[in-house]
Amino acid sequence: MISKPDPSTAGLSLGGDAAVAGGLPARGDSILSRAVRDKRLLSIASVLFVIALWQWGAGHVSGFLLPPPAEVLSRFLDPKWLSRLLGALGQSLIQLGLGFGLTLLIAVPLGVLIGRSVILTRMFEPVINAIYAIPPVAFIPFLIVWFGLFLEARVALVFLMSVFDVLVIVIAGARDVRSALVDVGRSFGASHQQRLRLIVLPALLPFFFAALRVGSARAINGMITAELFFAAVNLGAIMKRATQNFDSATVLSVVLLICVLGLIAQSGIAWLERRVLHWHVRSA
Repeated sequence: MISKPDPSTAGLSLGGDAAVAGGLPARGDSILSRAVRDKRLLSIASVLFVIALWQWGAGHVSGFLLPPPAEVLSRFLDPKWLSRLLGALGQSLIQLGLGFGLTLLIAVPLGVLIGRSVILTRMFEPVINAIYAIPPVAFIPFLIVWFGLFLEARVALVFLMSVFDVLVIVIAGARDVRSALVDVGRSFGASHQQRLRLIVLPALLPFFFAALRVGSARAINGMITAELFFAAVNLGAIMKRATQNFDSATVLSVVLLICVLGLIAQSGIAWLERRVLHWHVRSA
């Protein structure tokens, strides 16, 4: 004998199925699992973890060696001090923009040219790899002799610290373009310029943005390194003066500003990449 289903139970069952079908979280979907899937929450969690680790370390050593986060943040957020930092940063960004702009102007077309030519790749790849292995700081004595101690030398160091990273990535991207795609364009009668513009350059864009990410970080490193090794100016002068006064909180406030600058640069490049490469398939 078949018993009739209880209408209340059936309604609950139907409602539960409808909830799952409608995209509502299932009972087993915990808050933790939803947080893991949220990239913003993961980013915030990573920052909080670093701050907690910093606080733990500061509690076990002298404040002279490692000041606590609250002291550094209070120094960083002081309006008068922050205004001074931003003024110095504005001057530092001049050499950063000139050096990294020169890097993109030279490395991108040169990388495409070398990467698309087997002969040029075989000629220049050993030389590029050999120079790439040399720390850019090793060129500082030559830069002092060639350019002096001021803006020109700082721009040259920013250029040297970023150009080979961008060049190597762009060469790899130009070589990665599948020949079958180029052959399809050639079979449809596309000229060399059309194949370069419609096939090679779009396929190269993901590598170009990767080069932007790596190169911009290296350029920021070069900006600070130049201000510390050449004539101490801008942010480098603040760090040197604070070091001479054994003011660790001031030094870390400058480091914090550099971190914020790097984060803004990487976020801006990622935002632009999402807008330009909306067609590009990415892994989750």
